[in-house]
Amino acid sequence: MTKEEFEDFLDEVTGRLRSEALAAPFKNAQEFENRVRIVVNEVVEDPDVTIDFHPHAQAFPDIAVGEFGIEVKFTTNDTWRSVANSVLETNRIDAVKTVYIVFGKMGGVPDVKWGEYEKSVMHVRTSHVPRFEVEIGAPTSLFEQMGVVYDKFRHLPMHEKMQYIREYVLRPAII
Repeated sequence: MTKEEFEDFLDEVTGRLRSEALAAPFKNAQEFENRVRIVVNEVVEDPDVTIDFHPHAQAFPDIAVGEFGIEVKFTTNDTWRSVANSVLETNRIDAVKTVYIVFGKMGGVPDVKWGEYEKSVMHVRTSHVPRFEVEIGAPTSLFEQMGVVYDKFRHLPMHEKMQYIREYVLRPAII
């Protein structure tokens, strides 16, 4: 499947989920993620692709579809922003080369959208374990701000990732 074909696939998946959310909003993240898996399984046409309905709890991304992955995000707030995975990505599914987000926003008018993961990561929270923040439609990605592409960043050892993060955190705020 090409990137364009996968994005068409995501259009169909999110279209179905959007219709369902408008009819009856999803109540919680687990319900939404389970439904995303079911719809992905219904829409996928490649007989060689099997959707795992019992993945490791910390797997990243949540759903593997061949070399593409879907990280599922959900909120009951009226926002497209959410805390995401650790910058470590220790439980990354190796077969996945390109990650997308499927985001269910149930606050305000319920909606479901998808976005490219690399373009949606727009901030990093620094705590005991630095975590990405994602936002569908973010004006600038974190990786653009740090001057490194996501695929290079994700392969770096943690001490090198932290150099980028420190520079990002310590840069002067733009007013």
